[in-house]
Amino acid sequence: MLDAVKAAGYENVELYGDKLGRGMELASRLKATGLRASGSHVALADLVDDLERVVANAQAFELTSLFVPSVPVPQRGMAAEGWRALGQQLADLSDKLWAHNMTLGYHNHNWDLDLKEGDKTALDLVFEAAGSAPVQWEADIAWLTRGGVDPIVWLRRHSHRLTAAHVKDLAPAGQNQEEAGWADVGEGTLDWTVLWPEAVANGAKVMVVEHDRPLDPAKTVTNSFRYLQEKVL
Repeated sequence: MLDAVKAAGYENVELYGDKLGRGMELASRLKATGLRASGSHVALADLVDDLERVVANAQAFELTSLFVPSVPVPQRGMAAEGWRALGQQLADLSDKLWAHNMTLGYHNHNWDLDLKEGDKTALDLVFEAAGSAPVQWEADIAWLTRGGVDPIVWLRRHSHRLTAAHVKDLAPAGQNQEEAGWADVGEGTLDWTVLWPEAVANGAKVMVVEHDRPLDPAKTVTNSFRYLQEKVL
């Protein structure tokens, strides 16, 4: 798959799942393919339980940006105080990673947009509780849209934390059910000719092409890159 990513035209990839834990072995494969890692998702539990190992693996990839992709399923419906505690925890962890010249951020899904305290969503509470700590934000724009909000409003709302964005597409209602309703970039309902420059203007330095459940990953990365090259970049 790395060869297909490189052939499509990409120069960087973002790590997810257990990829960061593969350290030097995967880092060597990336280098041999002519790719580099721009950042990585990392489970909150791994940061809490074994921060030194996370740091060592990140250093193997020469990474400086890590993002917590989500909270565990049982925590997604927690009340306001739980989200505030998460923000404080991320702030503490970000300070520890800062000592290793690394930053920590949070990646949103639609449940992070549930109202928890007045007009404040879970995501608002996380960032509010993080205070002045350098907790960053990786905005998943398609998940913002699935959450029923205007992504442009939110990109501006938390622009001071925005450093990266996920670039994927939503199929028209009722379509692509075998791919959980996602689509290759440019084949869905999101207008990336507007959303891409808006994300960059509000602080996103890394734009990560993604599809949560592609039937043909090689086709998806190729189609998405071609669309972005021809219509957006």
